[in-house]
Amino acid sequence: MPIERRRTTNHKPAIAFLAADTEAARRALRRLSKRYRQVAPDKADVIVALGGDGMMLETLHRFMARGTPIYGMNCGTVGFLMNKYSEADLPARLAAAQAVKLHPLTMTARTRSGKTVRARAINEVSLLREKAQTAKIRITVDGVMRMAELICDGVLLATSAGSTAYNLSAHGPILPLGSGVLALTPISAFRPRRWRGALLPHSAKVVMEILESAKRPVSAVADSTEVRDVREVSVHEDRAVSLKLLFDPEHNLEERILREQFEP
Repeated sequence: MPIERRRTTNHKPAIAFLAADTEAARRALRRLSKRYRQVAPDKADVIVALGGDGMMLETLHRFMARGTPIYGMNCGTVGFLMNKYSEADLPARLAAAQAVKLHPLTMTARTRSGKTVRARAINEVSLLREKAQTAKIRITVDGVMRMAELICDGVLLATSAGSTAYNLSAHGPILPLGSGVLALTPISAFRPRRWRGALLPHSAKVVMEILESAKRPVSAVADSTEVRDVREVSVHEDRAVSLKLLFDPEHNLEERILREQFEP
């Protein structure tokens, strides 16, 4: 996935600041609001999100339909999707920032009660057992059954941006930006014991059917949207929707994901 180069101009962008509900983020908001003129989010050229990765995901979801570029500054813990916090020269940093385009996953979950829920995910869609018994899941990719029965705690489908999050914790592969693939990763697989997942083309449509769904209930989660007691979940990447994240050139997302593969 190519990184866009933003042209440096004398134009100062209209900035909206949004902060997570933490003392560090609220303190940063007060300082930045005093130093820089801000506008309402619906009038902004760029939105500056203050907090951690959770705040970044929340902001991306909130403004997904508008496509407003999001520049994050870390006031949280990990901050993988955030830039370093600094109050100095913010307009210049925004002008020099590199843009990365991401495409979300669209999840369609059908519950045992007959309800259909649709949600989008920037990191991953995960299926997780709700009770003590393991889940039994049948996996179909582009109309072809690839796994008749996966006995597990769950399974997830991750994007490149999300491959360093829950997917990595579940021992899934890190996906470089531009790889054009999604990671299908089991969570504590019991049978087949040696199955470690699969790499799928970004165009793949994945359908996960819950076997014995009444006895072995499963929930589906698209980022922070959870649907309980699902019987079938289909997931595909929505190329019609583009999300734009801004990064300082020396800390761009492509380099961060690459570096994660060499971290001890």
